[in-house]
Formats: sequence, structure tokens, C-alpha cells
Amino acid sequence: MARPRSTKVTVREVAAEAGVSIATVSRVLNGQAVVTAGTRQAVEQAVERLGGPAARPPARPGAVLVRCPYLLTDYFGVILSAVAEALDAHGRQLVLNAGEAARDARVLAELPGRRDIAGALLILPVEESEELAELRRRDVPFVVIDPRTPVPRDIAAVSAAHFAGARNVAAHLVGLGHRRIGLINGPSEWLASSSRLAGHASALAEVGVLVDPALVASIEPTSDWGHTAARRLLDLPERPTALAAFNDKAAVGALRAAHERGLRVPEDLSVTGFDDLYLSRSSVPMLTTVRQPLEELGGMAVSLLLRLMEGRTVEALHVELATELVVRGSTGPVAQPSAGRSM
Repeated sequence: MARPRSTKVTVREVAAEAGVSIATVSRVLNGQAVVTAGTRQAVEQAVERLGGPAARPPARPGAVLVRCPYLLTDYFGVILSAVAEALDAHGRQLVLNAGEAARDARVLAELPGRRDIAGALLILPVEESEELAELRRRDVPFVVIDPRTPVPRDIAAVSAAHFAGARNVAAHLVGLGHRRIGLINGPSEWLASSSRLAGHASALAEVGVLVDPALVASIEPTSDWGHTAARRLLDLPERPTALAAFNDKAAVGALRAAHERGLRVPEDLSVTGFDDLYLSRSSVPMLTTVRQPLEELGGMAVSLLLRLMEGRTVEALHVELATELVVRGSTGPVAQPSAGRSM
């Protein structure tokens, strides 16, 4: 027998009646599109049989796990600091799983059974999309910050606009007359790398130039790797007139390679970075780079996670934050060929 309409039905009761999880009921009540039509109908019929609207579940108690399986320097440190400040402002404790030693830890598989963890933030996760999808199916609220590989559309993710950032910096170089631009890109399997290569190619296509595969290097984004890649590119029979690096650290390595070859920056060679970390303002000359909104990435991820933990609707599951081109002294007009100087 149905209860009086004035009685508030709990989400737990609806879940038991419909034979689904509490999180699934919450998604239906909040109108999220990731629920199938059949599941939505089953939940709505359960609410009708129980005789009243279901109350929204309270926010999950517990701490937030932040997983960052990398050394916490510059890029990662800025994001993590922003996450910590945002969580503290909402009274949430942070549990940190970080460092290269944490890379092989099976942390995600343990999350569904941990009562002390209410949700998770995964920074550039090394886990494959199938493992993330499984965590999603087990109703653990989590948000991916800067996905390393493509993630399913129903997984919340926050990233910078990699395509637009790379396109803007390449367009800047093109506007200075550069056509033979070396790209020191990140690992080929990273989502950011493929997006930036596409942005780079888009800017060159605007002036009728195709990307020369010989001018593209895929590296681990460190200064030493940037130095090695720049040496190879600058030693080509027809060297590039500009180098666009995956990050500021790789760009600093490129500056070192240019110095070793007696090339002046920017008179003989233009060099650009990405991130706008302290290094970009510490090099000589200071780097033209793309500013990533690292603090905003952390804050936005916390905001999305809190909504998920409260069972609230998240309108945009994949959020891209704008980047900004910062022009400094490391870029200039393309050098004109002169006697005794290889171009």
C-alpha cells in the first residue's frame, strides 16, 4: 500500500524498490543524461509506488583522495596547492597519494570499499580509461584533472585548452615570418600532445604549410629531454628558425642547445614554452609561452567534485579552461639568410 503523499521518501528506499544503486537514483532525480531510459523509468515508477518525492541525499562524509603519481614540482605543485586551498575552504580533509613510487599502487581499485574517502581527484592519471570507467560504474565520485588519455564522456574532467594554446603560439611565430618551426612535443600517447600537435598544424595550415614530420620530436617534458630534442632539430641540414616546446622546462633545454651552437635568441632562433611557470621568467631571454590556468584547474575540479559528492547535477562533465599567450623576449622576426650562417 502506498504511503501518504505528504511523506518524504528517502533515496535509499527508492533504490531498494527499483533495484538500483543510491547514486543512480540521485542521477535520475537530478536529471543527468547518463542514465538509460529504462533505468530512469524504473526509478520514477518506484517513486510513484512509494507515494512521494525522494529527498536529495546528503553530501558524502569523508575526506578527498588526491592522486598525483608524479614528483610534486612546479606544474603539479601549483595544481595541488590550489586543490588543497579549495578543499580546506569547504572543510574537507585531503588524503594525498603522490610521487613516482605511487604510480603502481592499486589505489583506485580500493576506493569503493573505503568508508573514509568521499571522493577523489586524479591528476594526469596513469590508469587506462577502462579502469576509470569501472570506478565510475561503482559510484565513486571523482574528477580527472588534465586527462592523460581520452576519458569517457560521462566522467568529469577538467583541462586547459591545449589545442587553442598551441595554435595561438604557432600563429604568433607564423606572424613573425616563421614557416620552418620545430615542435618539441610531449609523449605521443598523451592527449595534450595530440591536441597541441593539431593546434600547431592548424596555424601552419592557415599559411599553406604542412607539418614536416622531421621537425616534430616526442619527448618526456624535461629540460634534459628538451635539450636533446633541440640538438637534433638544430643539427638538421636545414634547421628550423623557431622551436615550440611542450613546456617551459623543455624550452629551457632548447635555449641551452641554441647557446651551444652560437645561435642568438631571438635574432637567429625563436623559442617558445608552455605553462608560464617561474622558469619562463628566469631564463635569458625570458620565454614567450602559453599560460595555463593551473590554479583554476584545481579550483574547478574541487567544485565539480563537491557537486558530484552531493548528488547534484553537473551540466558540463568535460570542462576546458582558456589559455593565454604571453609574449616575451625569446621570439622575434625570422632571421634573413646571410653569408656564413646556416639557415
